[in-house]
Amino acid sequence: MAIDTTTTTTGPETAAPTPGPRGDSAPGSPAAARLSGRAKLVLFVLCAAQFMVALDFSVLNVALPALGRDLGLGQSALQWAVTAFALPSGGFLLLFGRIADLFGRKKLFLTGLALFGAASLLATLAWDPASFLSGRALQGLGAAVIVPTGMSLLTTTFPEGPLRDKALGISGTLLSLGFTIGMVLGGVMTDTLGWRSTMGLLVAFAIVVLALAPGLLPESRTPERPRLDVPGAVTVTGGLLAVIYALSTAAQRGFGGADVWGTLLVGIALLAAFVVVESKASAPLVSLPMLKRRTVAWGNLGGLVTFSMMSTVVFVLTLYLQETLGLSSFETGLVFGIQGLASAVAGTYAARLIGRFGSRRVLAVSLLGQGAFVAALLGLGTHAGALLATVAVSLASMCHLGAIISYGVTVTSGVPDEEQGLATGLVTTTQQVGLTVGIPLLGVLATTQGSLFDGVRTVLAIDAVIVVAAAALIAVGLGRGPGRGPGRGKA
Repeated sequence: MAIDTTTTTTGPETAAPTPGPRGDSAPGSPAAARLSGRAKLVLFVLCAAQFMVALDFSVLNVALPALGRDLGLGQSALQWAVTAFALPSGGFLLLFGRIADLFGRKKLFLTGLALFGAASLLATLAWDPASFLSGRALQGLGAAVIVPTGMSLLTTTFPEGPLRDKALGISGTLLSLGFTIGMVLGGVMTDTLGWRSTMGLLVAFAIVVLALAPGLLPESRTPERPRLDVPGAVTVTGGLLAVIYALSTAAQRGFGGADVWGTLLVGIALLAAFVVVESKASAPLVSLPMLKRRTVAWGNLGGLVTFSMMSTVVFVLTLYLQETLGLSSFETGLVFGIQGLASAVAGTYAARLIGRFGSRRVLAVSLLGQGAFVAALLGLGTHAGALLATVAVSLASMCHLGAIISYGVTVTSGVPDEEQGLATGLVTTTQQVGLTVGIPLLGVLATTQGSLFDGVRTVLAIDAVIVVAAAALIAVGLGRGPGRGPGRGKA
């Protein structure tokens, strides 16, 4: 259900646009990418919810030592403050994306907001480790509802074309800013107000969004009500939970433990079973023909690579700046604050580039640029390198944001409204898995080499090679069709 997203202001300089078949202006006209006042409010609500979840991923990181001292969480147990959120937020994304398609996206979105707000309040008021970790797990469950339903509301509210590209561009920019601002804001708030303020901020966000959303968001669901694919839901959710748990544990303890390998193998087996189940289901949770679309398969590969490799760069650069160069937490935060500003600038241009050159070309070129600027970080030294790190990671992040937005546009283009929840569930699952796998697979190399500096250089080199190789594969895999833009090809 698309809302009227065009402006209606008339006057000497701005004439009322001629509505198209879906309430948008004539394709290619300047007004076609202009948002009405109501559309801006809808976009604000959806982006605020996504920003809130992104903030939650990072705002607590620098507060972990203070949190541990206050609640009695030992150093080895602090990982659960992150893992308790990551498990449900990644494991249940596909399931809730499909439930929203069937039973109503707005209804489920509001439920997720209420759950997230209540869970954040529990985490704010936590009196012992169990209550805090329960709050974090419920936050993750709320995020697993908010992210796919919010994204599918965005893609079904804004019609395919310039308006959706613009909306996805703004959403992607705020998503990137949420991660970066969280790193800076978490340190400031913890030092001045205590670690509980980081969770209290999320309560305030949830209240504001929940107050505005009911009167603004349109309800949307599939016209038919097929049965939910329970076997598919069980296998994919169990598989994702097992894989994310294994990789999250490996990030802290390495891959030497039998529990890590055992859980990882169980997860892979469940995901393999999921593919078999879906091939035989009458109403599958995931349409295998959809996964065979070039845009869906290659677009999600691009998303997986850009998220996993960029999160790894941020992780190893944090170690390098503090442990090798001796920068403080505040100075390190400034480096990533500049990175966030650069990403915001990139977000203002990404949609325009996609409209001109097509999402597929922008995806491949953005990945190539990300890999090239990560390679530039190999020039870092043991006594100097803060300036190079700031410039290179900022430019890499600009390309990273271009890849985020273009892969979302690529995957959701040409998908009917009744399957948008599924498509956006794949997009957000790719995002979550990417954020989870990068650091365990590569980041641990930084701390297991002869020296930290050598380990950082090894990780950066491998990272750059993977991203550049992915850019080449995606350029070939997506073919000559540019996606949305001039000369659009078939998916």
